[in-house]
Amino acid sequence: MLLDLETFTVESALEAATELRRVLAARTHRRKVLGQEVIVPGQLGEALQLPRIINRLQSKQQRQREAGLEDFQDLWPTLSPQTRERVLTAIGWYDPKELDWDDKRSNRRPVVDPDR
Repeated sequence: MLLDLETFTVESALEAATELRRVLAARTHRRKVLGQEVIVPGQLGEALQLPRIINRLQSKQQRQREAGLEDFQDLWPTLSPQTRERVLTAIGWYDPKELDWDDKRSNRRPVVDPDR
């Protein structure tokens, strides 16, 4: 499921970025701390500057929101197809062309309009 970057609005990018942060944090790693093995959440979201992108997308200033959208659009293509698929599935987006003929959703496009 490949989405064109033009389909992201500030609102949909915020939803996807928030879900991406959750998906990346769900990846855990085992570390030894003082001889004890502990499981720590993944830090990739922070490394990819997701908190900053999300803050910009939530900003009251239009210029900041547009900068956040641009940052997210730059980040999105660099993610693995599996990660993008997990995010899109979690936020309820789908490609109507991939659905069975009998699926009731097959005649609908994903809702990306902020007025939904």
